Amino acid sequence: MQNLNNLKQFSDSLHNSERMPLLFLGHGSPMNAIEENEFVTGFRNVAKTLPKPTAIICISAHWFTNGTKVTAMEMPQTIHDFGGFPKPLYEVQYPAKGSPELAEITQHLLEPALVELDEKWGLDHGAWSVLRHLYPNADIPVIQLSIDYTKPAQYHFDLAQKLSKLREKGILIIGSGNIVHNLRLVDFQNFHKDDYGYDWAIEARSVLNNYLLQGDFQSLIDYEKQSSAIKLAVPSPDHYLPLIYTLALKQKNEELSLFNDKLLAGSLSMTSVRIG
Repeated sequence: MQNLNNLKQFSDSLHNSERMPLLFLGHGSPMNAIEENEFVTGFRNVAKTLPKPTAIICISAHWFTNGTKVTAMEMPQTIHDFGGFPKPLYEVQYPAKGSPELAEITQHLLEPALVELDEKWGLDHGAWSVLRHLYPNADIPVIQLSIDYTKPAQYHFDLAQKLSKLREKGILIIGSGNIVHNLRLVDFQNFHKDDYGYDWAIEARSVLNNYLLQGDFQSLIDYEKQSSAIKLAVPSPDHYLPLIYTLALKQKNEELSLFNDKLLAGSLSMTSVRIG
C-alpha cells in the first residue's frame, strides 16, 4: 500500500504539460559521443527547440531482451557496450539520475504486458551517446525501456501506444537506433564520404522516408514484407524497432519532419525523426 501511495504522489507531481514532441535519433557510431560533426550538431539543434522535459524514456537498439524490462535504479551506470574504440570514449560518463517511480508508472501503463523492473542495466551507448548532446548537463532523469526480441513490430507499435499519456506529463520519449543499418556491409574506406550509400541503401532510404512523410506507418511496421533493398537495410530488427516506438505515439494532427537525413559508409543512415 505504501508503494502505491508513493506512486500516486509521484504521478500527481507530474504536472500536465503541452504534449511533448517525440524523437527517433539515428545514433550511428559510438564515436559520435565525442566527435564534432554535422550529426551531433543536428542533435543539439533539435534539443534547442524542445520544451525542457520532466524526465526521459529512451528505447535503445542496444537493450534487446527476452521480455520487456525498464530500468528502475536511482543512479543508472554508464554502460560502454562496445569494443575497439579509443580510450577517451570509455572515459565518458553520463551521470543522469534514474527514476524508479517513472519506471513503475511505465510498468503499470504497459499492462497486461509483463514488464520487469530492472536494477542491473543502466544507460547504454544508444542512450547516452545522443543524450549527452541533447542535455549535456545530465540534469534530466532517464529511464530505458528494453525491446523484447521475441515479438514482431506490430506488437511493439501497439505496446508503445500505451505510453501516450506520459507525453502530457512532460515526459520526452526517444527511440535511438538507425533505420538503415547493415554493419556487415559497412565500407570503412569511405566512412567519412558525404551522404554515401550503396544503390540498395539509397533505394531503401527513399522508400522508407516516403512512408514516414506520407504517414504510411503500416508499411513501416510490415518492413519484413518489403523489397530486397529494405531487407538489406534492416537485416535484423534491433536498430529499426526504436523507430516503431516513436511512430506509435504520433497523434493524427502532428507534423513529422526529418533531420540528419544522410547515408553513411554505404550501408548506414543517420536519418532522424521529430514529431510534434
